[in-house]
Amino acid sequence: MVRSSLPLVALLAAATTASAGAVHGIHPEDINRNGDACTDFFDYANGAWRQQNPIPNYMDRWSRRWQSGEVNKEHVRDILTELSAKTDWPKGSAGQLAGDFYAACMDESRVDALGSKPVQPWLNEIAAINDKAGLQKAIGRLHDVGVAVPFQVYAGEDLHDPSKTIAHIYAGGLGMPDRDYYLKPEPRFVEARAKYLAHVAKMFELSGVPAAQARQDADTVFAFEKRLAEASFDNVQLRDPKLQDNATAFAGLSKLAPHFDWNAYFDAAKMPRNALNVTQPKFVQQVDRELATTPLPQWKTYLQWHVLNTAADSLSQPFVEENFAFNGKFLTGATEIKPRWKRCAEATDNQLGEALGQKYVEKYFPPEAKARMQEMVKNILLAMDDTINELDWMDPATKKKALEKRATFFPKLGYPDKFKTYDGVVVSRDSAWDNVVAASRWNVADNRSQIGKPTDRSRWGMTPPTSNAYYNPLQNEIVFPAGILQPPAFDVNATDAVNYGAIGVVIGHEISHGFDDQGAQFDAQGRLANWWTPADNKKFEAKGECVVKQFEGYFIEPGVHHNGKLVLGESIGDLAGAKIAFRAYQKSREGKGPEPTLDGFTPEQQFFLAWGQWRGDETRVETQRTMVQGDPHPIAKYRVNGPLSNLPAFREAFQCKADAAMVRPEADRCEVW
Repeated sequence: MVRSSLPLVALLAAATTASAGAVHGIHPEDINRNGDACTDFFDYANGAWRQQNPIPNYMDRWSRRWQSGEVNKEHVRDILTELSAKTDWPKGSAGQLAGDFYAACMDESRVDALGSKPVQPWLNEIAAINDKAGLQKAIGRLHDVGVAVPFQVYAGEDLHDPSKTIAHIYAGGLGMPDRDYYLKPEPRFVEARAKYLAHVAKMFELSGVPAAQARQDADTVFAFEKRLAEASFDNVQLRDPKLQDNATAFAGLSKLAPHFDWNAYFDAAKMPRNALNVTQPKFVQQVDRELATTPLPQWKTYLQWHVLNTAADSLSQPFVEENFAFNGKFLTGATEIKPRWKRCAEATDNQLGEALGQKYVEKYFPPEAKARMQEMVKNILLAMDDTINELDWMDPATKKKALEKRATFFPKLGYPDKFKTYDGVVVSRDSAWDNVVAASRWNVADNRSQIGKPTDRSRWGMTPPTSNAYYNPLQNEIVFPAGILQPPAFDVNATDAVNYGAIGVVIGHEISHGFDDQGAQFDAQGRLANWWTPADNKKFEAKGECVVKQFEGYFIEPGVHHNGKLVLGESIGDLAGAKIAFRAYQKSREGKGPEPTLDGFTPEQQFFLAWGQWRGDETRVETQRTMVQGDPHPIAKYRVNGPLSNLPAFREAFQCKADAAMVRPEADRCEVW
């Protein structure tokens, strides 16, 4: 999904010009004055900033937005440094858990001295497996701590009755980003396969396996994963909820995969034997074939690899460096490992985010920030209502259903009403990996505990410090953690135009996900159910095809372009988000008069520049290649230029000529919402 932000803005008296005194507009120093807004707005909006601020060696992309995310981690570090400095927190308290987890991670000398010792008991246990029953028990124990091989079971809403939470079985168990890395013939995938084989072999060597055997083990792992990849959905299929809708009675699992003891697995995991959903039946059948035909030693090698792969960043420096060499340097283009404190802050947030989040919210998300966010969300939701009401391509019956769905949107802002307590998690300063295991075990059990119960709408899918946002179609909720509700997404000292142009477009984007090619398949109650008339659905799909065609034409290098169907949802979100947020901004000024022109830019220009400056990432080409392959988000250049080139309001704001590059010909112009 996407991102978002908020707080409290000083409203200006009516004026046409002003100096940047109490409030400011966009960052004029970021603009490429040699560029042209109507030719390449991405270059114009913050080309100067990108030229003066090269991507840090440890990052794969960089902009004011990503810089803000790194500053946010400094805030998290400051909290964790304070928590870890105190050693007499009550056992099991939020302070003790987050503080000791961070301290153990930061104790680099101890981590290095331990080498691979923390993970050896796991490797030894797998090595001792002597039959298929033992193999299945080992798979279950790995699932208990979040090692998803070769599949995973996760609690989630029932696709047809989201008020209930059921088990969903998902494909897992691949060490490369997705199936195409194993199967496609293009040179970049061939190179990835060679690098991956060398990486797996090196990791085995570091764990004590002789070099020759390590190379054989890498071949075994790759062959195993390739067979799983062949049975997996590709990234476009993974965006189709109908393909993943395969309700199954519990007894049906034994028919789908008879060589796996599902009764024993569910009992050991303390999950009820209820009806569930199998997202990829073909994949589960392939796992069953592996259980029936693949020799036990190959299974053991495969499982040991995934233990090493999961644990790598919690082990000694040679493991960390080798993990970075493939997953960082090769796949993203970053040339340096992130500073240890950043990696430890991220790990603490990932595992114990709501313990850490309590302190974060106290410091960085005041009540007035939440109030301002509520106001902006309300305004943009109302703008969505106006947009739906005015559609000329949707008939009254479908329009009524669309408005019903919009009316049930459920915003979550800043942090949960009730924080998780992590009861029973034991964290110490002895072993970073053991702490990861303990926290992962709790998080897995916490998730499983929801299966068979009414859906708890108070739960969050992101932690409070997270600099991101999301939309969940099954609960029809838009969620904005406190971590993204910081400058530059929202700045209390900025004009409304800037705030609506930055965080406002993000809010509109998340709202629009409820009506993109995926979200539009879910009704007002969050059910996977058609609410469209056939004629309107056909028109909607045609409008989506316009976006697909537009993004298919965006290349990152010769022969490598975006997959329009993969990025369709996010691109509809950006297109509609910009349109709706601009409309909400205009409505927010009713009765207040126009905002001032600042630094020579009208309020309307400030709005679009705010989006271009917040979204304007410089991105390494290696990361672009990875994104084009599997990321549903387009690269930043096309997230800026693509939607804005369709908007008449942008053309009017910058007085672009009809034949300008940033003005799509009327016959090619895309408008979904």
